[in-house]
Amino acid sequence: MPRFEDIQLLRTTYLRGPSIWTYQPVLEVWLALGELEQYPSNLLAGFNERLSAWLPDLIEHHCGVGTRGGFIERLHEGTWMGHVLEHVIIELLNLSGMPVKFGQTRETSTSGTYRMVFRCPEEAVAREALARGHALIMAAINDQPFDLKAAIQAIKTAIDDNYLGPSTACIVDAAQERRIPHVRLNDGNLVQLGYGAAQRRIWTAETDQTSAIAEGIAQDKDLTKRLLAAAGVPVPEGVIVASADEAWEAAQDIGLPVTVKPSDGNHARGVTLELYKQENIHAAFALAEREGSQVIVERYVQGTEHRLLVVGGKVVAACRGEQVFVTGDGKRTLAELVAELNRDPRRGIEEEYPLELLDLQLPNIQLELARQEVTPETVPAPGRQVLLQRNGNMAIDCTDELHPDVAHYAELAARVVGLDIAGMDVILKDAGRPMKEQDGAILEVNAGPGLLMHLKPSSGAPRPVGQAIAEHLFPGSSEPGSDAGRIPIVGVAGARHSAFIARLVGWMLQLSGKLTGIASSEGMFIAGRQTQKIDTANWAGAHRLLTNRLAEAAVVQTSARSILQEGLAYDRCLVGLVTDMDGWEQLADHDVRTAEQMVRVLRTQIDVVLPHGTGVLNADVASVAELAVLCDGEVLPYALSADNPVIATHRQSASARAVFLRGEDLVLATGAKERVLGRLSALRAAQGDSPEPAALLAASACAWALGIAPDLIAAGIKTFEYKF
Repeated sequence: MPRFEDIQLLRTTYLRGPSIWTYQPVLEVWLALGELEQYPSNLLAGFNERLSAWLPDLIEHHCGVGTRGGFIERLHEGTWMGHVLEHVIIELLNLSGMPVKFGQTRETSTSGTYRMVFRCPEEAVAREALARGHALIMAAINDQPFDLKAAIQAIKTAIDDNYLGPSTACIVDAAQERRIPHVRLNDGNLVQLGYGAAQRRIWTAETDQTSAIAEGIAQDKDLTKRLLAAAGVPVPEGVIVASADEAWEAAQDIGLPVTVKPSDGNHARGVTLELYKQENIHAAFALAEREGSQVIVERYVQGTEHRLLVVGGKVVAACRGEQVFVTGDGKRTLAELVAELNRDPRRGIEEEYPLELLDLQLPNIQLELARQEVTPETVPAPGRQVLLQRNGNMAIDCTDELHPDVAHYAELAARVVGLDIAGMDVILKDAGRPMKEQDGAILEVNAGPGLLMHLKPSSGAPRPVGQAIAEHLFPGSSEPGSDAGRIPIVGVAGARHSAFIARLVGWMLQLSGKLTGIASSEGMFIAGRQTQKIDTANWAGAHRLLTNRLAEAAVVQTSARSILQEGLAYDRCLVGLVTDMDGWEQLADHDVRTAEQMVRVLRTQIDVVLPHGTGVLNADVASVAELAVLCDGEVLPYALSADNPVIATHRQSASARAVFLRGEDLVLATGAKERVLGRLSALRAAQGDSPEPAALLAASACAWALGIAPDLIAAGIKTFEYKF
């Protein structure tokens, strides 16, 4: 069997937004098959068998056949290696825990060269999957060994390193279900939900409504308790101590047993419960001192630890903790028993696991073992239970059991501290009984609480906490037709006078009362001021504009090259304009070689128009006018003559709008009704040259589509200052 040279990866481009392929981010890869162009899958001896043995779930890929086993059928019929690589990468991503359903492979005008794409929301993960998939397919082609487990682990590691954490991700997912766009602002968990002035920001379970003062109060456990006690919230009495000896004295004053913990720790680090003996209190003080700036000794409250999640003043989820024990069998050491416990599929080091792995070397666990006079090498007697952890194992959902009185005190505590999202650590004997009846108490109020325990409880129903936070940030956003998180966005695509059109539309929006940002080839403008002089008619420029909190509306100029190289920076727009199909001659590097191929590129602008939005199309260019069938919203054509056949046909509907010239008059028409905006000679600034009629028509149509009154459109044209 001949050995084939590697498939060449000529170019990889990450398209961050809507593109010619799909609405979602994809990695586009240009492939050169070389001699493999002459060897489809059915001509490579043993290839299909090796591939199916490594990736048996390829049977689930429908491919173009549309049924289970469709891709396997294509393999046996004979398909080219670019197409196979697409499916290999998708399957590797699926095996790594990231379901992917979209991929495409198309041959370019150069024989043996293909463009392959697959959907992936993170570029680093996409590139890792590409590298591993490329190595796998070449090993299958050349009958070489391949370490599938290592490949999957490498992709998993990339996912863990680059994806949002579970708390942030559940909020983003909830926002997406409500059609609220999101923008990741850093490599961590800082995310913008919505665009411009309509945006909100989250960082894990903290929001831009989370008060810094409230967060500071929550971090100071002693101050928190004093404020809660003053408001009538039951809390355990306690004092701050400066030494181990003071801790023992305080414990005697309060009454044994006691809890020792850091004053500003989190995640239960440095907390030791139910202490009776002086030596244990001294050891607990040392542990707490390492985790915080001060140490608190407080009354130990009998009961089970619970975590209540309060969002927007309401309890939305509750979990009950459990103590962690192992039971001796008289044969195995404590370390061996713990190793078995760690094999529980609910335990792991990644954030996706609801329970953590148990490490006998952790100081808090070592302290618990010392209190029971055992070590990791001890062989516990049959039936003897050894306690490993007393707290921090929140995994059992109890939301439906929660008594309204308990919820009341949790909600009151959140209001007293001032947190919009808070995690309450509460000690209860029974979640279904009133708080004071059972001597329950609130131990801590936490800002930025983890949500995983509510999303993946080890027992009980998962709770839609992401939806609760999304509703808190965007009230009513679950209702059909909600525009939560959105500002009016106008997308301007084409080569003819695009910068002029973008700036004029932006000026008219500004006059209508919206603080408007413009990203154009002539720079960036905010509220009529130029803030950047560089070309911003690209993804980066639009991205900067849409993250600007000042922008109540945005106009974004886009070129065909930008769509091909980057994708759009926004998911949907209120108005999408296409002026022409010019410029294809400069796009041969993207395999655009005819005017007809430009349609697939610039249709992207119309594909993203919202259902209640408007596609504005130049009816004088037939290929532009034909994009009307792709628009989800209203179509508003414009033309240089009222006699344009597209305009005439369009106006047969009584509600259909169009903009055109009748002689020297610029006309706004709705069905057979016409309103003259003004004569061309009058629709110009007092100082400056007359604008191109087609550009004036396009800008007027966009403004009208935005609901700007005709009189204001005319005033905007006459007051717009522009140097041609």
